[in-house]
Amino acid sequence: MEAKFFRFLKIVGVGYKAKAESQGRLLYLKLGSSHEVELTVPPAVRVFCFKPNIICCAGIDEERVQQFAASVRSCKPPEVYEGKGIMYIDEVIKKKQGKKSK
Repeated sequence: MEAKFFRFLKIVGVGYKAKAESQGRLLYLKLGSSHEVELTVPPAVRVFCFKPNIICCAGIDEERVQQFAASVRSCKPPEVYEGKGIMYIDEVIKKKQGKKSK
């Protein structure tokens, strides 16, 4: 399969990791909970993990690549106070200021 469309995701957070197995058909995410999140990749999409915190979704159908990347991101969307979570590589998260003390 020759991939034409790519979507890169970045995982930010202590202990947050991703692992792709079974030739890009399964994606395992460790996102700070007691269990791993297992995602089955659709047939038109392939997943690669270059580092434990960088995920690449590739495929020949742009809509399916975008949809799968959005479903991965929805597992742990970025927090606005600390910036932890899964975000697109080119996404900028505007952090909020915390509660001010007297």
